Amino acid sequence: MDEIPATAVLMFMAHRDVETRVMAALGQAGHDDITMAQSRLMQRLDPGGMRLTELAEQARVTKQTAGALIDQLERSGYVTRLPDPTDARARLVTLSDRGVEMCRRAGAEVGRVEAEWRERLGDTAFDAMRDALVTLASE
Repeated sequence: MDEIPATAVLMFMAHRDVETRVMAALGQAGHDDITMAQSRLMQRLDPGGMRLTELAEQARVTKQTAGALIDQLERSGYVTRLPDPTDARARLVTLSDRGVEMCRRAGAEVGRVEAEWRERLGDTAFDAMRDALVTLASE
């Protein structure tokens, strides 16, 4: 009998499946110019905008890596950089209209996946799983 992977591995496998499905849906919607690394950075972007250093910290990448990815995303029209109203020397990375639309599509695909999970597990098991993950994430 096959050994069941550790819980963390199972969570990673589920996450990777969602990522793959989201990227495929984005590609079909004309957002085939975004990479997985860019997507992972955009997932952490606060809709109100954030400084590059905060974004790098959230994504657990170097400031240089985050800067290069944001440069690429800006050239593709997904993000813009605006002056930080609280510090004239700093700039905030924010979503452009194209970026907002892409995030909306990604969110819709995540919603479809979660609906499939709910259908497969049933409401009680799905809600318990979600509640448990929220608890783990909040610690």
